[in-house]
Amino acid sequence: MKLTIACLIACCSSSALGFVVQQPSSPALAASSTALFDSRRRQKLAARSKWIDNRGISGGTPTAEGSSKTGLMKNSDGLEYIKLVHPDTGATSEVYLLGGVVTSYVDGDGTEFIAVRPDAKMDGSKPISGGLSHCWPQFGPGAIQQHGFARNVNWSVKDMSDTSCVLELAPSEYTKEMWDKEFLCTFSVALEEDQLSTKMLVENKGVEALDFQAALHSYFTVSALDKLEIAGSFAGKDFLNKLVGDEGEMQTEEREVITITEEYDRVYKGVNDPILKDAGTGKSLSVLNNAGWEDTVLWNPFGNEGMGYNNFVCVESVKFDPVSLDGGSSWTGDMALKPGSL
Repeated sequence: MKLTIACLIACCSSSALGFVVQQPSSPALAASSTALFDSRRRQKLAARSKWIDNRGISGGTPTAEGSSKTGLMKNSDGLEYIKLVHPDTGATSEVYLLGGVVTSYVDGDGTEFIAVRPDAKMDGSKPISGGLSHCWPQFGPGAIQQHGFARNVNWSVKDMSDTSCVLELAPSEYTKEMWDKEFLCTFSVALEEDQLSTKMLVENKGVEALDFQAALHSYFTVSALDKLEIAGSFAGKDFLNKLVGDEGEMQTEEREVITITEEYDRVYKGVNDPILKDAGTGKSLSVLNNAGWEDTVLWNPFGNEGMGYNNFVCVESVKFDPVSLDGGSSWTGDMALKPGSL
């Protein structure tokens, strides 16, 4: 059976980026995206047409409409996700209902910033290993399951447009068995012209106070670890190095710029302004923690080929110290991803 160009383009632009860590574009692909057209969207369509032509597939030029489909979709394993497309820049994002996890953010230049590990399961059999994964109401080990339950249950769609979506998580019999609290979590994702904005709202719907930790276990793409620097207010800050001893060790960071040359699992208290700088792509990514997220965790399983360690780093937005919410009160975690150039 022959694939149509429209089908092939749709597969390339909406499905593949959510499943694997995107590798840097090859010279041939980059060369095809020249200034033959006067808009970024037309440049992207030209690049995709060239990709198809190089593989001997004929059928004409894809249309903008065929490459910009939005809304609720299913991947090849039947898992539901929402596709967002910005009408002016052509930037895209994908948000899975399982775990309420953002698995892709591609800017208008075609650069993917969010990683999904190559060993990730995308069929619902386990939480998605990658993306902006929720660790809630617990971060790490504790009284309930590792990293809580928000990442392994389906969130419901409250609202949706071409460029934004709002997901909700409410108590169920499954969650009540672990954490019998009256809560409502709302996670909003907005694809703006120059950034991807997220907001997590936790509401205590009960009378009694509830305590929780929260984190976005954020995976970001890297061309290679030796090309990456992570800037921010790290110098002079104390951090918990969880890989030293049985319970970790408090240490003091002397560097202003972090490089990853070994396995990392470090909690930097009071650092919430990281900037990823990738010399391999010539791109930067500012993690703008505007409210709620006070700390940063750096994690990488250095040397683990199965996890694809050399093509991602976790720079996590965290509220490490527990939040205590009285009945009727709420907490907001506000984080945006803003691409830039080096």
